[in-house]
Amino acid sequence: MTARNKIIRHPREGGGLKLWRCIHRRMDDNKKSICHHPPMIPLIGYTDKLSGRHGETIAVKVSSTSDAPYRAELVRVISGDPNPDGPGMNLVPVPSAIDGTYPSRTQETRLGSHMEASLLADLPDTFRLDATVFPTTPDKGPQGVITIHTYNNHDDVITLGIGPDGVFCQVGSTVIATGTTLPPYTWANIWADIDLTRGAVTVGHSIAKLDQAVERTMDQVPTDRSAGTYILIAAIDPNDPATHFNGKIEHPRISIENEVVAAWDFSKDMTSFQIEGDDPLADTGDLINGPMRAVTGSNWDASEHNWNRDPAQYGAIHFHDDDITDCNWDTDFTFTIPGDLPSGAYAIRLTSGEHWDLLPIFVCPPKGKQTADVCLLISTFTYVIYANQARDDFGQHWRDRAADWGAFPHNPVDHPDYGLSTYNDHSDGSGIAHTTWHRPIMNLRPGYHPFADDKCGSGLRHFPADTHILAWLHAKDIPFDVVTDWELNNEGAELLAPYKTVMTTSHPEYHTLQTLDGVQGYRDNGGNLIYMGGNGFYWRVALHPEKDGLIEVRRAEGGLRAWASEPGEYYSGFTGEYSGLWRRNGRPPNALTGIGYTCQGDFEGTYYRRMPASEKPEFAWMFDGIEDEIIGDFGLCGGGAAGYELDRVEPRLGTPPNAVVVAKSENHPESFVLPPEEWLTHVKTWAVGTPEELVRADMTYFDVPGGGQVFSTGSITFSGSLPCNNFDNNISKLLENVVRRFSS
Repeated sequence: MTARNKIIRHPREGGGLKLWRCIHRRMDDNKKSICHHPPMIPLIGYTDKLSGRHGETIAVKVSSTSDAPYRAELVRVISGDPNPDGPGMNLVPVPSAIDGTYPSRTQETRLGSHMEASLLADLPDTFRLDATVFPTTPDKGPQGVITIHTYNNHDDVITLGIGPDGVFCQVGSTVIATGTTLPPYTWANIWADIDLTRGAVTVGHSIAKLDQAVERTMDQVPTDRSAGTYILIAAIDPNDPATHFNGKIEHPRISIENEVVAAWDFSKDMTSFQIEGDDPLADTGDLINGPMRAVTGSNWDASEHNWNRDPAQYGAIHFHDDDITDCNWDTDFTFTIPGDLPSGAYAIRLTSGEHWDLLPIFVCPPKGKQTADVCLLISTFTYVIYANQARDDFGQHWRDRAADWGAFPHNPVDHPDYGLSTYNDHSDGSGIAHTTWHRPIMNLRPGYHPFADDKCGSGLRHFPADTHILAWLHAKDIPFDVVTDWELNNEGAELLAPYKTVMTTSHPEYHTLQTLDGVQGYRDNGGNLIYMGGNGFYWRVALHPEKDGLIEVRRAEGGLRAWASEPGEYYSGFTGEYSGLWRRNGRPPNALTGIGYTCQGDFEGTYYRRMPASEKPEFAWMFDGIEDEIIGDFGLCGGGAAGYELDRVEPRLGTPPNAVVVAKSENHPESFVLPPEEWLTHVKTWAVGTPEELVRADMTYFDVPGGGQVFSTGSITFSGSLPCNNFDNNISKLLENVVRRFSS
């Protein structure tokens, strides 16, 4: 039986925790509280999975602050662009069993990672708590390192922790601290000797062999120390992120008369969220909210950078007070996908008065079957990697535009309480490496726009931007199925094999080895691939083996990075695989799609100019019905088809020798720059050419020996041009020529 089975409830308002709050006010005087409690979103929800097939059941979890019931209904997502100059929000109601009203209730989210475990027997009156710590916010406020709770009396909390007053120990109503704040980013051994017989506590720390210790008599000796005890590592109150530890912890243990009786070795079972206890009193520990494993420990000497080869040097876990793997909301109702529901993008629409939410669901065809010749591969891994991205350019102008357009009104900057994205930092400044779909995701909503300045147009990215492709397929009456990278990860190239054509979305950036192999296998065995975007197949990610919906990215050497992984921490804690760019892993996107990431600029676009090859008979079919030399000098996203992030051919990175550039972008603004991997020095590029020569999108075509063909656009904003002039334009015509040729 694991600790989770034994722990029936958490202490919430016991006297010990009330005392902690008093300590927090005293120790964190005149400091800005790290607890941010914005107004709750009135109506918000999520589903336990993003995709499914006929007969599968999806759990729907909702939080509504209203006293009145809310309404739920199923809609098919045709377009999710709220821009009044675009196709608009086109959501078609689909009668279903879930249509109706449901009682409102508020559901809260608890951020912060920690470990829970039971003690298998009561402790004696005299014992020691100790651990090795690497604090990252030592002056934040009291943070638990080891906390002992009893089931029956929450007043008897015993905590070894750190805070602005240094290492402290709380025993019942007694608090004793060293008085010296620990330095950040420095390993320290901390301990507390507790003698309940004498009523004495000694607390201390050792840094670089310099010791400090303080002893004090208890104000009151706790009376109830039996009836079952459980341990928290990295927290005092599991429900209060303010009490959670920020930083690394290793070797937490309890000793009696210099003999260790309970310990947990964090270097073992690295890919698991369960840690087997060592010594007679330690039960299995459960890691809650996904702290970061496979991080360097206090004994890491830089001789080994792969934890798989020497896990003993990786005996630490990095805990954060804003980690999350699952909101753990209760299910309000379930949706079983009916057998007659066509494959496509849908959403569960929630409404309550003026408030609304849309929870996307991607309905795949039955396993082993297809209902169309064209398949749109949905990039849910990328959506979730960006989940709840809080952008620096957010401001009142965003709120104003959302209100003017009737767009999705909530933004992660205003509501960080559901956890942010891997493009943001934790509260301690370290990069967020884990992300989950088990939470409300504000930017995974039809009607959400991340950009709001005048030049950005609709300002759409990810799923909302990909609805331009959905709208185009519907407008051109092209039958299609959708599958997601989750199904591809689990089923491989066989999932795609029946389709004549597979289209990507506008930004298929993040892939596991399995999804990359799946697309490659489809292409190499006669499949026709249309790469609809830019900066695709760029980063390698890993899925957790125990928690579906939890994704990890390590931002290893190279790449345009929101943050950088620490030295020695480039290997995934979920799978043990080397992480980072697929280019660094020997699988550059050029070898798959013919082109790869070359530059990025502001959210604005220009156009393509047709190349001489486009006039040759073997390629001219793509441009049937197009007389223009300039194509895509318009668009809802950034004003042009070639914008934001662009890809180019590069033979040294695997572009096939038969690849032909049929159109090339030009005239990009000064904001467009090369990513780090394209530079050798401050003046010399990896590709030798001038930076100006490398700032471009190459629209490319080639065929594959296995019989397949590949067409690549090389631009994130390409799909934003499709709806212009009611889908009657040269970009739309070009894509239609390719899709109909590939799927004929």
